[in-house]
Amino acid sequence: MSATRYRRFLKLCEEWPMDEYKKGRDLGTFLRQRVALAFREGENTQISDPEKCDQTYESLARINGNLYRERFPRVRDTSFTGVTVEECKLLLSGSMQQMQQMDEEKKGLWKTLMQRFSSKAQEEAPEKAPEK
Repeated sequence: MSATRYRRFLKLCEEWPMDEYKKGRDLGTFLRQRVALAFREGENTQISDPEKCDQTYESLARINGNLYRERFPRVRDTSFTGVTVEECKLLLSGSMQQMQQMDEEKKGLWKTLMQRFSSKAQEEAPEKAPEK
């Protein structure tokens, strides 16, 4: 029976997409490492808690099959900040050059607000200094 579980997990690992933006720190890589640790002896591995193993597999299979994405569709692919999916991927990638290019192309909401408030604070600061 553990041979069947092992093969199911291997198939899931093959189907799980790799995120090229997050080399070495995406969920697919983590999943592959955990399966390798859990099934050290391959098909001959003795599983201590088969029910938990089956539940874990079923949960991961539902996520991989986009069950919840189809069941609960999103109206828009942006968040309250207005950041698009592509911009979010760039931010999560950790590549500073790509983030700098994005900043040059389009200022974010946070940056715009910070510039506005910092310029107002600088204008008000000189007025308060002579009152001493």
